[in-house]
Amino acid sequence: MNSAADDDTPMRRPRSVYGVGAEPDVRFSLANERTALAWVRTGLSLVAGGVALTTLAVIADLPIVVDIIAVIACAGGGALAASALFSWRRVERALRLNRPLPSPAALPWLVSGVFLLALFFAAYAIYELTRR
Repeated sequence: MNSAADDDTPMRRPRSVYGVGAEPDVRFSLANERTALAWVRTGLSLVAGGVALTTLAVIADLPIVVDIIAVIACAGGGALAASALFSWRRVERALRLNRPLPSPAALPWLVSGVFLLALFFAAYAIYELTRR
């Protein structure tokens, strides 16, 4: 039922998302939002881990390698949070336009980063063992 009050409703923001297509099933929009928030939580965890590593490195006088990993974790966490916003927008637009959902952009980067970090730490651990 359309009424005059519906016509006076201000448009939701961002208009690049809500200004296109039709309202999707609310369950899909809420699932998209929950997914984005999960990515933001993961990014926040990376930032918190980086801060913890830096604090530990200062207290325990650890090598500079730990500080470098902390910087990478903090930067990666911020990038992941930004990626969550862009991914939420892409998926929400696809839902509104009844198009296929786009593939996750951050997941391959996150998996690659964790894999490279694991290789680096394994090599560093072997190096430290051979120094003893």
